[in-house]
Amino acid sequence: MKKILFAVLAFSLIITSCKAKQEVKIIKKEKKKVLIFSKTNGWRHKSIEAGIAAIKKLGIENNFLVEATEDSLQFNYQNLKKYKSIIFLNTTGNILNTVQEKDFEKYIHEGGGFVGIHSASDTEYKWPFYAEMIGAQFKSHPKQQKAKLIVHKETNHPAIAHYGDSFEHFDEWYNFKKPVAKHVNVLLELDESSYSGERMGTKHAIAWYHHYEGGRVFYTGMGHGKGTFLDAKFIQHLKEGILWSMDKTDVAINKNGEDLLDSDLSKWDVWMGAVHPSVDIDFEKSKNVNTGKPMGLNNDPKKVFSVIKENGENVLKITGEIYGGLTTKNVYGNYHFTTQFKWGEKKWEPRLKSKRDSGILYHAQGVHGAFWNVWMASLEYQVQESDCGDFIALGNVYGDTPVEEKTRKNGKKYFVYHPKGKVTPLKWGKNFKAGQASKSSLHENPNGEWNTLEIYCLGTESIHLVNGHVVNRVKNAKYDIGGQTIAIDKGKIQIQSEAAEVYYKNIKITPITKFPTILNGL
Repeated sequence: MKKILFAVLAFSLIITSCKAKQEVKIIKKEKKKVLIFSKTNGWRHKSIEAGIAAIKKLGIENNFLVEATEDSLQFNYQNLKKYKSIIFLNTTGNILNTVQEKDFEKYIHEGGGFVGIHSASDTEYKWPFYAEMIGAQFKSHPKQQKAKLIVHKETNHPAIAHYGDSFEHFDEWYNFKKPVAKHVNVLLELDESSYSGERMGTKHAIAWYHHYEGGRVFYTGMGHGKGTFLDAKFIQHLKEGILWSMDKTDVAINKNGEDLLDSDLSKWDVWMGAVHPSVDIDFEKSKNVNTGKPMGLNNDPKKVFSVIKENGENVLKITGEIYGGLTTKNVYGNYHFTTQFKWGEKKWEPRLKSKRDSGILYHAQGVHGAFWNVWMASLEYQVQESDCGDFIALGNVYGDTPVEEKTRKNGKKYFVYHPKGKVTPLKWGKNFKAGQASKSSLHENPNGEWNTLEIYCLGTESIHLVNGHVVNRVKNAKYDIGGQTIAIDKGKIQIQSEAAEVYYKNIKITPITKFPTILNGL
């Protein structure tokens, strides 16, 4: 009898399991959602309803759901995190309270998207976070008229791929209080000679994008009148901006590769950390530069990062005098990064008695200053005397490395990369043995000589090379954010200033679809 009951129970479990599997198969993947916010506390554009209708139509055609509201109470964290992107459609004035602003900031920090249309730049003048995120704020405009727009094709952004080198469009053209912020990537620029009335008299950006403190931000100054939302080319521009903000598309690396170093560091931002008391500068100082007040974004009066000429080549000079990070404006994935570096002579506090140190951080995520108020959470390719190629997990970005466990003379355990070693999660934190894997072997040239450093990134895996030799490998890159762990296969790249003079040249990035065969198994 027991055997019969057991057989019936087993059969029942099998049937239940099969049903569960069948149920799983028929569950449809939830569509991504965007939220249109069109609240106004100032001028109200008559085109708002036409804009909502146009974006809802884009949602149907491109497989995302669209909700629209003018209720500020929806700006709470639990609600916002349902959406891949928030669209400010011709908002005006102050439309959120301080609590709602903080929840929106958290949403952006955790990877949320944002699209600003036209008078989104005429919004929230007293909110510093918003001012930096939107990139520029409205001052005035001439009468509505046709103007010529210059297309920045070199950005390779999908929102302008359908335009030629220039085009004409009828709209209300905003002048901004200041030229657009340095940390954005300009997509469209007004030719001020093509229209009449008040102008800015400077470079006049009118559409741009950037990665801001973890989020994706797209702004277009077009969109004043109803007719714009019936213009096929504008709708294509807007569609691609929305899809990019939702992380459905990326800005592709040029198939022939890109040189990331030019004379004015146009592809980079600078984030400067805290200032040691030994530095001659008028800024709040701290003996502990790991916890002191950072100087912040694109504030580098000491020219810690600059470009010099050496034998006709652009060379990045990093003085090291203040901790900082030179950060790509763009996010990159599936690439081969290569550069040459050499040490200079100078060293600075607080590392006068330490090894010369720098580093290349990649798959960098979230806000500036997440680690020691200086660098972003990231995977680090260590650049340090006798340690080039070490892997270090910074902050909440980490990965797994095949390693051998070894013992130092002082009895401390440490990990060394070995291609056939045990794949071990590495992160500085509870339940992890370590957050670092030393290089497998030393391949650096003597100080003062150039070295070639390479990083191959494909999906969530990366490989470190020094002078042509594989010295480390990271698998399963991941990021702890918003109470969950997510796989990461892209991010910004940062080059550190860390109290040592160092030089880089030939900083290049090339897209890849697979690792070179020669690297397999190494």
